[in-house]
Amino acid sequence: MAYSLFGLYTVDVMPDRKKIQQLNERREQAHLGGGIKRIERQHQGGKLTANERINALLDPGTFVEIDPFVVHRTVDFELQKFPGDGVITGYGKIYGRKVYVFAQDFTVYGGSLSESHAEKICKVMDLALKAGVPFIGLNDSGGARIQEGVVSLGGYADIFLRNVMVSGVIPQISAIMGPCAGGAVYSPAITDFVFMVRGSSTMYVTGPAVVKTVTHEDVSHEDLGGADVHASKSGVSHFVAEDDLDCIQQIRTMLTYLPSNNQTKPPMVKTDDPDDREDPLLDDIVPSDPIHPYDMKDIIHSVVDERLFFEVHQDFATNMVVGFARLGGRSVGVIGNQPASLAGVLDINASIKGARFVRFCDAFNIPLVTFEDVPGFLPGTDQEWNGIIKNGAKLLYAYAEATVPKLTVITRKAYGGAYDVMSSKHIRGDFNVAWPTAEIAVMGAQGAIEILYRHDIAGADDPEAMRQQRKDEYTEKFANPYKAAERGYVDDVIQPSKTRPYLIRALEMLESKRDSNPPKKHGNIPL
Repeated sequence: MAYSLFGLYTVDVMPDRKKIQQLNERREQAHLGGGIKRIERQHQGGKLTANERINALLDPGTFVEIDPFVVHRTVDFELQKFPGDGVITGYGKIYGRKVYVFAQDFTVYGGSLSESHAEKICKVMDLALKAGVPFIGLNDSGGARIQEGVVSLGGYADIFLRNVMVSGVIPQISAIMGPCAGGAVYSPAITDFVFMVRGSSTMYVTGPAVVKTVTHEDVSHEDLGGADVHASKSGVSHFVAEDDLDCIQQIRTMLTYLPSNNQTKPPMVKTDDPDDREDPLLDDIVPSDPIHPYDMKDIIHSVVDERLFFEVHQDFATNMVVGFARLGGRSVGVIGNQPASLAGVLDINASIKGARFVRFCDAFNIPLVTFEDVPGFLPGTDQEWNGIIKNGAKLLYAYAEATVPKLTVITRKAYGGAYDVMSSKHIRGDFNVAWPTAEIAVMGAQGAIEILYRHDIAGADDPEAMRQQRKDEYTEKFANPYKAAERGYVDDVIQPSKTRPYLIRALEMLESKRDSNPPKKHGNIPL
């Protein structure tokens, strides 16, 4: 029986289930995207669908979709309307923490961006900013929807503006899981980290056909803008995955190191790795021969919690190592010169790589730990003509500007201007220590004596013996950490095996650090 305000109705009223059935049918239609055949084609290409990617990315049962029934507004062409219009948007959780997400659906007009498609993305970006949570974009799109003309281009610009406005406020992560061409590439480029999938994702401003027409170069999609190209040559991609699931798991892992926004700190993670753990192997890791290489990543793995180091830009500018780790449960950004690649020298790409990473960590309250073994900046016409001065200055600028806790360990060489740049005490380094193997000087002994004693050596009866004598004298006097320690430029000279406990205690001490820069609209970093 049904009730009214005045009592019982005299007739039975059967519930109308047709509207609920209609709703469920519409949801099912939206869930199918471009249809079964296109979904099968997506799977045949080794790719997951947009729905499958979101379900793999987010904790089970946490996804809430927004705007599933939005359709395009194109009137000039007879285009079929698919609910969702080629992009799935909404929010959910990753390891229990909230995120907003979009996933472009290639089964609907190749994931092309229309006015409605762009509005859906802009809506969740605005919501992510208000909520103060990370924003993740899963890109798989043929670009702007040609049938909509300038309207679709305007949609891209609306997204670009939001990318810039939220930069440094909430983490932005882009996964390229298919094609990404033309104006579409600039949104991922503005975001903090770009993931690509080997063999299935590409990024380029203009495709192979246009390149061949304009420059007469014959190049494949993969060689022009594939994952390995952007990971090793251009540096556009920070991570390369073997498939969609690998890409998604890497994103989930990286988020565990990051705070939700710039007003919070990264989450603490309990560890069974003792804070006071020492590693005797570090006492012998630096070779006695100053030109003999070693792997800086061996030191990093030895010092950090559980030996876990989540490396960023692994294949780009390999003379510089950057990535995330934990010390005593605290998330840290690690930067290190790599003696095993170009002797750890700073060049254009290494400087850009380091500067970008330092600025990200500073924006999101992640302390910086620097392991230094740097012989200087790379000389040569190629470097000078391509701007090693302004690009090297980017790294200097980033370190000097950073106000998060900054810890530096000099393991061996710290020569010339590169010593200043690598988070030295002079640019507000908070805790700077050196190993006994450290050499802190204007330059190496060999170069120094050729300048200081060239007349003595040239006029000696035995020039080679004189050269060796002067070299030994210079090494004993300058190629050590104690001159810097006498001046207070390093806070201590420590035994290498004790590096981990020293760093963890310093992080604890600096946890409440407060520092600031002069009031300004923004600085003018040398771009």
